[in-house]
Amino acid sequence: MKPIVISAILLSALSLGACSHNAKVQAVDINSYWHDDIFESVKDIPTPQEVFSLPQEARDQLLRDFTRAHFGTGNSVSAHEWLAGQLNADKGGFKYYDNYTRIASVTYKERQGNCMSLVVLTAAMADLLNVPVEFQEVLVEPVWDQQGEFYLLNGHVNLRLLPPELKNVAYFRPDAIQVDFLPERAMRGYAKNKLNRQTLLAMFYNNLAAEALVQRQQDRAYALVKQSLQQKANFTPALNTLAILYRYRGHEDWAEDAYRLALRYTPEDLTTLYNLALLLGEQERLEEWAEIHKVLELARIRNPYYYYDMAQQAFSDHEYQQALTWYLRAVEKADYRHEFYFGLSKAYWATGNERKARQSLEKALALSRDGDRQRYQSKLNAMEHH
Repeated sequence: MKPIVISAILLSALSLGACSHNAKVQAVDINSYWHDDIFESVKDIPTPQEVFSLPQEARDQLLRDFTRAHFGTGNSVSAHEWLAGQLNADKGGFKYYDNYTRIASVTYKERQGNCMSLVVLTAAMADLLNVPVEFQEVLVEPVWDQQGEFYLLNGHVNLRLLPPELKNVAYFRPDAIQVDFLPERAMRGYAKNKLNRQTLLAMFYNNLAAEALVQRQQDRAYALVKQSLQQKANFTPALNTLAILYRYRGHEDWAEDAYRLALRYTPEDLTTLYNLALLLGEQERLEEWAEIHKVLELARIRNPYYYYDMAQQAFSDHEYQQALTWYLRAVEKADYRHEFYFGLSKAYWATGNERKARQSLEKALALSRDGDRQRYQSKLNAMEHH
């Protein structure tokens, strides 16, 4: 099976998690799309209340610290300013960890997670201090990731802490404070969509479902995607995830139903169109496939893994110069993927450019972590002793 695309909100990218919905489309009873009998029940799914809950010890400590800061000095600080300083996310106060969506209590303890984890934690702390928040989807450039047989199309969310609404008080500086791993100046040039809490929860649960699906925990993924759609029944990324689960359980008719429902709400959603095209192609429904493929062909060049896959095939066929061209195009589209630079290093080495092969491998090493780092370091050591 070709790689399937999952939409998720993980770090920086085009967020398909909050696509605009056609208000004229009549709502459908989502309950008719459940097929619980083909999945095992999973009990430990966090409730919406638990997503934003902090341990009592953390709540007590937070209130003590704020009270001390607010009343213990001559310069009283507002709650939203104090909280932003405590989080200090854009200055390393929290460690970014992609593909890691967690509830507030876990993120509070571990001090790491993705942008969704940071947003949920911040909102939980803000709720305790009665600080109003504003959730935002940031429309930045697409960031792609490949996890096993899945492509992850990542999106980005953050939030703003709003000042307390006090009567007869005029603010002579920017009122809201943005909380993000990225500096606010880096976000100024991008459009943003405001999100309500239900939509954010739909994104949150679909993130967890996508992560579970990548880890082959299909029963858990199903329970999580149900939670996502119970928050927002017309949430296209979750309908896409639901369809993927039905395909893996061998029910392509149910999968197609979910894809078609998603397209009723967002007819031009490329993720859903791509996955539906895979299904139609495997069923040899070529006329329907061709209609969708016309749209996809125009969008395919946005996906850096298209060029990477072409490069991998050319390298496998010993067409090293052609592979080099494709790897360079992949890097041009996504210069944050370590595997692209590793492929580039192999192609440079095969074409006799040892200097650029080393440079590319050093770049792959710098972008990688864990097991890949060890592998790249070993190959770099072998190069240096060549």
